[in-house]
Amino acid sequence: MFKPLDPLLHAELRLAIMSILMSVENADFVFLRETTGASAGNLSCQIDKLEKAGYLSVQKTFSGKRPRTICSATPQGRAAFALYVEALKSYTDPL
Repeated sequence: MFKPLDPLLHAELRLAIMSILMSVENADFVFLRETTGASAGNLSCQIDKLEKAGYLSVQKTFSGKRPRTICSATPQGRAAFALYVEALKSYTDPL
């Protein structure tokens, strides 16, 4: 039987954001936008959904006079991502 996939992580851009954050301590908004190729508005919306779910934390700071948004995966987000990966494995090896 296939394991259910977390619908929050199953969306392409949210999965990309979390995948990036799994390999780094944190990433700023510009890096995530450039790496994913997403528009600023769409990326902001998806980050907000992940933050509300407790999968990532967002810190707003300034670099000089410029605002800077830094995202980090939370322990809950890391656990959800690990479960998602395990569920995906069940699709390639269902028995």
